[in-house]
Amino acid sequence: MTLTVDETPFGFDPLNPGFRADPYSVYRRQRETDPVHHSPMGIWTLTRHADCEAALRDQKLGHGDGINGSDHLSFLTLNPPDHTRLRGLVSRAFTPKVIRELRPRIEQRVTELLVPLRDGGEFDLISGFAYPLPVMVISELIGVPVEDQSRFSGWSEEMARGIDPDFLQTPDQLVRRDQAKLEFDNYFRELIAARRGRPADDLLTGLVAAEQDGDKLDEQELLDILALLLVAGHETTVNLIGNGALALLRNPSQLQLLRDDPSLAPSATEELLRYDSPVQFVSRVALADTTVAGHPVAAGEIVSMILGAANRDPAAFPAPDRLDLTRQSGRLVSFGQGIHFCLGAPLARLEGQLALAGLATALPALELVDEQPAYRDHFILRGVSALHVRA
Repeated sequence: MTLTVDETPFGFDPLNPGFRADPYSVYRRQRETDPVHHSPMGIWTLTRHADCEAALRDQKLGHGDGINGSDHLSFLTLNPPDHTRLRGLVSRAFTPKVIRELRPRIEQRVTELLVPLRDGGEFDLISGFAYPLPVMVISELIGVPVEDQSRFSGWSEEMARGIDPDFLQTPDQLVRRDQAKLEFDNYFRELIAARRGRPADDLLTGLVAAEQDGDKLDEQELLDILALLLVAGHETTVNLIGNGALALLRNPSQLQLLRDDPSLAPSATEELLRYDSPVQFVSRVALADTTVAGHPVAAGEIVSMILGAANRDPAAFPAPDRLDLTRQSGRLVSFGQGIHFCLGAPLARLEGQLALAGLATALPALELVDEQPAYRDHFILRGVSALHVRA
């Protein structure tokens, strides 16, 4: 499936196989020749860092009926005051104290997954490490029993399609997405009922009991938040680890730098988030007539921000196509900005740091087997479907 220029609202075809392999050359051309693209559909596409950052912070741009046809992750589509209320209740799960307390558990999971990979031979880094680690972490955080975690990861993969625009998906993909959400909701209705009767030391119990100014989450709000935590807490972190490992293996001098000095893990993770962002695209709707990047935008028009393009803008990041784990300049937009900044960013960063440093130090002979891995058929989320390596 491919799109003509007239069929795509972005100025480029996100379904082209060449685009999936290397979107950044496409972004560069558009940023240089048409940085504020306006399609006949009334959609604006921004590729410059300053424009994307300003739009992400602009409270005149919010959520509404627009480019995403699915409401499966409806917390993402709320505006204040509903968004403010729900975010306030959920944010308690991601305080600095909670994240610090998760560190030993994540370190243990990293070690457990890496031990069987040290024996040498070839393996898929995604299915063997990058995919199971985040599902273990987010499952344990929420309170999903160990025996159910395989179901959890299957739902996550299908429900992630709820982030992509419907018009970029096949009818079969939409059916699988909707079926996964139905099964997910049914499962968690039972688990929510169980936690109401028998609280546990987990995030689900906290969400069930969460109250702010006398206001509690209703069941549908709970289900929507859990769906968002599943997709945002699992799929994006899989891509952070997978994309990061691929970038390091393609840049062996940078991998050796991390191997020699694991304390570089925080700056390395920031650079890898910039270099090949797990989330490539976000959209907003103009809540009223406004101006974006110097252009008048009518109420109801959609503004799409290409985060992957912004993170490679030379105006914000010198030599942006070079991987530099010691880079300190620039401001990432990988987790968004403003009131919709990703709540789970601290957890994703911690998982990325521990996973990538663990890979570098535990597998000193790690090398690529497949130099050109295939990418998953998503647009908004970017990640390889498999990464065959040799230890």
